[in-house]
Amino acid sequence: MVTVTGQRVLVIGGTSGFGQAVAQLALNEGAQVTIIGRTQQHLTAALGKLTGAQGVCLDVADGNQLQSWLADQANFDHVVSTLGGAMGGGFLDHTDDEEVAAVAGKFTTGMRVARRVLPHLNEQGSLTLTAGAGGRPYNASGAVVGNQALMTLVQGLAVEVAPHQRVNAVAPYWTPTGLWRNLSDAEVAAQVEAQAQQIPLGRVGTPTEVATAYLFLMHNHFITGQTIFVDGGVSAL
Repeated sequence: MVTVTGQRVLVIGGTSGFGQAVAQLALNEGAQVTIIGRTQQHLTAALGKLTGAQGVCLDVADGNQLQSWLADQANFDHVVSTLGGAMGGGFLDHTDDEEVAAVAGKFTTGMRVARRVLPHLNEQGSLTLTAGAGGRPYNASGAVVGNQALMTLVQGLAVEVAPHQRVNAVAPYWTPTGLWRNLSDAEVAAQVEAQAQQIPLGRVGTPTEVATAYLFLMHNHFITGQTIFVDGGVSAL
């Protein structure tokens, strides 16, 4: 059985949600895990749960911060980035700047991370980015464009860095994570119920279920340029 035992795993956005779940699964397999968080409060809280993990607080949106930090680190075997926002509503529901920001939150952020990280991946290392599933242009406009652009980015990068490294993405559907921390418990519960009605499997996924897809992409060295949808069947509709 292939595992990440003894390998160096970096999780960008590892302080909550999918990222924290990925970090925990990698730790369970005996990996050396480092997480990056944007706020010290969230980083400290996450490290309190992720026994054995290391962490650093920096703003990856500022590519120079990430590049400077990586320059002082040993190379990693696997890097996961869970960065990326969400958007509801159609193109006419938002301003030009809001739409552009939504696209950038997916594509530009993924490209920025890839440019900085790939030179610091070991031979046969992997980079896994995060797209999204389930949205339609009329109800998730800029986010859909960003997701599609990120999937194209993954395909291009995979060919550019082959055969030395691999690049893939995971595309989750709506999942209750820290991304929705500004909602009340009642609002989250209402979202869970509403989203479950749209999913063929009749329920929303869990962060751990999504996280297993990232681990699968670390384990399987013959997958590159792919986006794995973890959406309960929504993408089949």
